[in-house]
Amino acid sequence: MVTADAARNVVGIIGNVISFGLFLSPVPTFYRIIKKKTVEEFKPDPYIATVLNCLFWCLYGMPFVHPDSLLVVTINGVGLVLELAYLAVFFIYAQSKGRKKVAFGLAFDVVLFVAIAVISLTALHGTKKRSLMVGIVCDIFNIIMYGSPLTIMAKVIKTKSVKYMPFYLSLTNFLNGCCWTAYALIKFDIYMLVSNGLGAVSGAIQLILYAAYCKSTPKDDDDFAGKPTTEVQLSNTNAAAAASV
Repeated sequence: MVTADAARNVVGIIGNVISFGLFLSPVPTFYRIIKKKTVEEFKPDPYIATVLNCLFWCLYGMPFVHPDSLLVVTINGVGLVLELAYLAVFFIYAQSKGRKKVAFGLAFDVVLFVAIAVISLTALHGTKKRSLMVGIVCDIFNIIMYGSPLTIMAKVIKTKSVKYMPFYLSLTNFLNGCCWTAYALIKFDIYMLVSNGLGAVSGAIQLILYAAYCKSTPKDDDDFAGKPTTEVQLSNTNAAAAASV
């Protein structure tokens, strides 16, 4: 008979694979930046926010905060490395203003992360209290970041076109949310459940909208319906991080 821990590990590994794919979604955007040697109109904000998100979830998954959460640490550790790589590319090819934004943004991330880490590890004793504080912080930032896909969904309804909401990215977001929701339910974790439950619902709504407006998408938009456009890739960087834990 398969134990709960074994099932949780299997689901977590699958979640790691799906989340890894989401973290890789901005690669075409940065390939374009490197090829053109300019960041054009791209903004670093989503990647800066995702770095902070990954830092908090790595802290949450540590044994001294929330035991038995190694798979949470592994995927967010990978995500952190990738997001920093994206920001490094942005920094290299950005103008002075863009570079300052990256520098100040990362400095803010580090200061806030260190503050939360120090408070939780020194003022709070026991994993239950630490999980409570860090878990709430993680959920707050995740819920805030769910705002970006909402703007894309509103655009789909307004334009009756799925040009800016590629099917495969929406499907992956949905599967990712479902996978980590199951992970949170097997060994009940309210903080992961809140984040990923919302992620699964968001992904489901995106798929429903895709089904509703796919046929009404103008013919010249068909080529874009299955590809992550610039706008979608930027907004879904946050979704990746939010759903990855």
